[in-house]
Amino acid sequence: MGFIKGLRVKLLTMILIIVLLTTAGFVSSASTDSESDTKFNMSYIYFGDSSAYTDYVDGTGDSLDDISPSYFDLNTDGTLKLTAAIDRDFIKQMHDRGVNVTPFLSNHWVRQTGINALADREALAAQIAAAIEEYDLDGVNVDIENLTETEKDSYTDFVRLLREKLPSGKTISIAVASNPSGAITGWNASYDYAALAQYCDYLMLMAYDESYQGGPAGPVAGYSFVESSIKAALEQVPASKLVLGIAFYGRLWKQGSDYGGYGISNTTVESLIAKYRGTITYDSAAQSPKATITILDSDVKPQVSGKTLEAGKYDIWFENEASIKSKLALVEKYDLKGTGSWSLGQELQSTWDYYSLWLNGIFFSDAQSSWARQSILDMVNKGWMIGVSDTEFMPDSPVTRAQAAVILVRALGIDTSAVQDQVTFTDTAGHWAQAEIEAARQYGLVEGTGDGKFEPDATLTREQMAVLLDRIMKLGTSADSAFPDVTAEDESWSYEAINRIAAAGILQGYPDGSFHPDDSIVRGQMAVLMDRSASYLASSVVVAMN
Repeated sequence: MGFIKGLRVKLLTMILIIVLLTTAGFVSSASTDSESDTKFNMSYIYFGDSSAYTDYVDGTGDSLDDISPSYFDLNTDGTLKLTAAIDRDFIKQMHDRGVNVTPFLSNHWVRQTGINALADREALAAQIAAAIEEYDLDGVNVDIENLTETEKDSYTDFVRLLREKLPSGKTISIAVASNPSGAITGWNASYDYAALAQYCDYLMLMAYDESYQGGPAGPVAGYSFVESSIKAALEQVPASKLVLGIAFYGRLWKQGSDYGGYGISNTTVESLIAKYRGTITYDSAAQSPKATITILDSDVKPQVSGKTLEAGKYDIWFENEASIKSKLALVEKYDLKGTGSWSLGQELQSTWDYYSLWLNGIFFSDAQSSWARQSILDMVNKGWMIGVSDTEFMPDSPVTRAQAAVILVRALGIDTSAVQDQVTFTDTAGHWAQAEIEAARQYGLVEGTGDGKFEPDATLTREQMAVLLDRIMKLGTSADSAFPDVTAEDESWSYEAINRIAAAGILQGYPDGSFHPDDSIVRGQMAVLMDRSASYLASSVVVAMN
């Protein structure tokens, strides 16, 4: 019961602000202002009604740093054309969420339009700079495609002009074609990676369309193709400026047809598999899934890319959880800046259960479905919490007193070297957390339970947390009983603390009105607590008490 002696006032006053709990006892979303050394994540947004764009972004569960909508097109003469999708309200909503908005500039594969744009590139750069200022945008993503090596230098010069004209702090990124074979002609050769990298914040490597419309059936982004594309780019561009493109779509070919490769979203792939007798195989070499569907004469015929599919068998190469994870692991392997995806709204919703974790090299299978997964990601990246193994975090496992002491010591950056050999409690000698427990005691973070013991492996309960918070807040006045399972007789030491904290709206009960004072605080909940404490912990000062 005497687990917490007290954090220094400045430290703990902030903690209680963040322990706003949901019906399960803790808030289920991570703090938007907590700093975390996570990989960059952007996505393009193109398909669908622009009124649904906010919902698409919210569906990522705070995974995105940047959204790139289709706001900037080109007229046939190469001048800037603002699309009907541009929306000041969406831009404001994204900024309110901490998401940057950098629209992409596209010639939609029309070569002559791209050539015309580069011919008068200074005027175009000025138009883009003016539009960014007018709409409070955060930069631009240049996605001019299907040029050739002839335009390579003018393309680079256009990006140089953009850099000159955009204010400091506005980002420039370039969507570049993969070039694993080192082609020196054709559209893959229209990008001078090294020169472009001098003027832009990052290159978004379009490591997809290994197989394409009009070509033979095959993976959209086979593993070896993607890895070779990364290696080739890294010969010219630092890893800190390379963003790996991830496909949220597949391509469809009719068996026996001499033409195919129609683009199809991952959500549509799933629907077709369910409706048309689909089977799935996984190509282990390419690390890509392939579905085969059979459309009968009697079936209602679906449409793909505006084309009605006739009866027959179709092969669909697409991306699923396994194939996307294999590519996210490459970001960790080569320490790339992060990922970009084409395009938001085409992915399965379940993609966001694992995306941020795997993007950051955190492979906890049991965190994917946890409501606390974003906070788990943040805490692991900060080094405040770790998994119980490389593949498990155990978010529903209770936090022990020793673990709590270790987490606080790590969060506060307390040096334990001076207390490595000190032992205050009879039951902590040789314990894995001995040094952290001793340091936490010296800084007034914890105390023993009596009889010279600390009970390091006992769990931290909700009533203990209420007492901790009450001591910090010093609410003073008594509050009426708030919960049927908290009585002055049974919880004499914590009764008033629980009621005061509940009256202040800090520690809430469960849907049935109960508090469950003896329930343990679990690791997922602790991750959320510490995540929401991060900005305060960063500025807190604690002083050793002895």
